Amino acid sequence: MTETAPRILIVDDEPAIRRFLRTSLTARGYTIYEAVDGQDALQAVLSHRPDLLVLDLGLPDLDGVQVTRSLREWTQIPIIILSVREQEADKIAALDAGADDYLTKPFGLGELLARIRVALRRQATTASEPVFRDGGLSVDLSRRLVTVDGREVQLTPTEYDLLRVLVTYAGRVITHSQLLHKVWGEGYEDMHLLRVNISNLRHKVEPDPTRPTYIHTEPGVGYRLRAKTTGPLDEGVFRAG
Repeated sequence: MTETAPRILIVDDEPAIRRFLRTSLTARGYTIYEAVDGQDALQAVLSHRPDLLVLDLGLPDLDGVQVTRSLREWTQIPIIILSVREQEADKIAALDAGADDYLTKPFGLGELLARIRVALRRQATTASEPVFRDGGLSVDLSRRLVTVDGREVQLTPTEYDLLRVLVTYAGRVITHSQLLHKVWGEGYEDMHLLRVNISNLRHKVEPDPTRPTYIHTEPGVGYRLRAKTTGPLDEGVFRAG
């Protein structure tokens, strides 16, 4: 364990599950917080800033997929789904919404602990390797340095903020609204402003802006930064600088 015990938020409306997980994980050095429904979970993430979320899908208010989608609008906290739902469609929906892993109840404690360790390890690796590389594009988040084929590219603050958000969610689709809110703030809905800045950004980082290599348009939805793997800030596309 690290000097500061990892903080885990358990979100489940079954008291027996919460009690079992609290006892088991506390005994292994984790700091545990609990939430009984979706709204409680969203508030607890803001209040406690946990390092990882263990989330049930069948909550009494918001579905776990909705909770995951809401969290992914502003945080990349690892989310492990723990659910009785075994259907492939449920797993796909949760993973597409942004969950990192999916474990079906009943579950083995050993397997859950292993998946928690993997998720926390991946998160730690991400924090220590803030350089995104894919093809000729390199984005050093700690130095705010962008290069294409070894040549430094000068971006405006807005262009850099757009690229930073796309890099953070590399491989995933970011909706128009998410980009507008993250770069310009809540209440901004100016699609023309977004398109103009994306176009300017492409002209600076793409080999051929008319046929984008890195920043792909998802028609009617948003944009996606190409990545070798699909996870946000994934080990496969980030390297030590």
